[in-house]
Amino acid sequence: MPDDQHKTEELKIVQADREAAEREAAESAIDDDEVAQHERRADKAHYLRKKLEEREASERRLDE
Repeated sequence: MPDDQHKTEELKIVQADREAAEREAAESAIDDDEVAQHERRADKAHYLRKKLEEREASERRLDE
């Protein structure tokens, strides 16, 4: 399981980076449609990161 935990942590970092990048892109977007698109992407990355956190907690419980 350590490999799975490592992969989960890496994926969590990737999603956090994506969320931050999309939030930043939303701030510099030209029009409302572009802002909405970046916000949706940021929300999706946030959702996926939270799911990965749940997976990480589940993996820890299995190891115990």
